[in-house]
Amino acid sequence: MKDIRDIRADFPILSRTVYGKPLVYLDNGATTQKPGVVIETLERLYREENSNIHRGVHHLSERMTSLYEETRHKVQHFIGAARPQEIVFTAGTTAAINLVAYSFGERFVGEGDEIIITAMEHHANIVPWQMLCERKGARLRVLPVDGRGELRIELLDTLFSERTRLMAVTQVSNVLGTVNPMREIIAKAHAAGVPVLVDGAQGVQHGVTDVRQLDCDFYVFSGHKIYAPTGIGVLYAKEKWLEAMPPWQGGGDMIRRVTFEKTTYQDPPLKFEAGTMNYAGAIALGAALDYLSSLGMEEIRERENELTQYATRRLEEIPGLRIYGNATEKISVISFLVGEIHPSDMGMILDKLGIAVRTGHHCAEPLIDHYSIPGTVRASMAFYNTQEEIDILVEGVKKAVEMLG
Repeated sequence: MKDIRDIRADFPILSRTVYGKPLVYLDNGATTQKPGVVIETLERLYREENSNIHRGVHHLSERMTSLYEETRHKVQHFIGAARPQEIVFTAGTTAAINLVAYSFGERFVGEGDEIIITAMEHHANIVPWQMLCERKGARLRVLPVDGRGELRIELLDTLFSERTRLMAVTQVSNVLGTVNPMREIIAKAHAAGVPVLVDGAQGVQHGVTDVRQLDCDFYVFSGHKIYAPTGIGVLYAKEKWLEAMPPWQGGGDMIRRVTFEKTTYQDPPLKFEAGTMNYAGAIALGAALDYLSSLGMEEIRERENELTQYATRRLEEIPGLRIYGNATEKISVISFLVGEIHPSDMGMILDKLGIAVRTGHHCAEPLIDHYSIPGTVRASMAFYNTQEEIDILVEGVKKAVEMLG
């Protein structure tokens, strides 16, 4: 991997100040910062090559279409999909999950059927399934977590029944940092004849993901969590599901032929890409994936593991600080509280010191309720963070304790 100074130089925002202090950005779980190559790609596309895709025979349209479809191939290789036709571009993780909840749900879920989720899911992997269950008269079942913040996999077999139609599970908890044993979970589900959707929003950027090795049926993630722009995301689905599922939205580009009597649809993945897609965002996602590949995903994971271990040691030095999520395997997310200090109060003081962390329930209220707490302070690190920034965080927490304790 490149020298950390060179890496940080690739991200323009990291050189700015906040309240007169150097920015310490530790809110990467919410969104990652963008390298110059991604920003420049967007600017170049709009400045020099902008044109709608799939619709024109002129040079600019054909050029943008080629770049867009080239990115589909990049995503395919990055996550290990078998074919580019298994990659559907969406507006993000939430849109991808809603697409599956609607399209898969319309075809395969009926009254009395069941969907399994887990107690550590983000709202985006809870609410769409609740909506589906309300619409269809189906039932939601929940796999609990234990005291360490790990899923109680030993209970999973008891949740499957002949009415189970799908399991939706996060690859990594955005609150606890827990890395779930996806291959074991998916193998158990498939043994029960149940397809699995994996929410990879907090997983894909922290290491190597191979959807064929996982053998998941669906895999979703957002571009803005993996150093790409907002408003672009990915749904991977095995081809058999994309063939069987009806379109989610109707409009231009997803049709083969339209008459007033009947409309026929494109083959996947275009069947699920109605209207003008965020083609510039998709191409910039490709630039982000190229950048990460140039650094090496294994090297990124190793560096982030080192940061996590260092941050955990340093934070545990603070009297009264307790960390939520102590799984055997976790990524660079640390959620904590100190004494009776409210997380929002802690977050506001850290902000004045130039330190960006996330506070609150992190769009995972059921998990926060499980711990009977008002929320947490969450420090989420990326490979461009440093041990010096962790030291600044620790000193900032200590200062907040002095002021509020």
